[in-house]
Amino acid sequence: MKVLLVLIISFILTAVISRLFIDDWNIMLSGNVAMMLMLWFASLGHFMFTKGMVMMMPPFIPFKVALVYLTGVMEIILGALLIVNATRHIAGIILLVMFAVMLPANINAAIKHVDLEKATYDGSGPGYLWFRIPLQLLFIAWILYFSVGI
Repeated sequence: MKVLLVLIISFILTAVISRLFIDDWNIMLSGNVAMMLMLWFASLGHFMFTKGMVMMMPPFIPFKVALVYLTGVMEIILGALLIVNATRHIAGIILLVMFAVMLPANINAAIKHVDLEKATYDGSGPGYLWFRIPLQLLFIAWILYFSVGI
């Protein structure tokens, strides 16, 4: 999945750049920069593939289009707040809630075979959850370690 590649590659690059230019690996900063970049990349989908994102949501959720845009904007803002020491902890907590709340949409999308980018119902289906749920757990663990400090 593209977001996982963005997360890992940006983490490695940030750590290496940190080591080269400030003579310190600065793993905590690298972890937060990587999550910020991953969130910014993921937020693109909210604006480029709005219809597919709406299709992911369970039927009982109102104001789907507005929520897609709102969560995209929140990913951009919260990602940036991860870089600021004074706001990192609260941004991390909000992101933990967002990741937990978004998981049902991913499950619903898998059950309905939603193809996010095409906005069709011929996506990969429930097998996708074998990747998506561990990925969501990785994001949660990442935020807990690098941003919340647990």
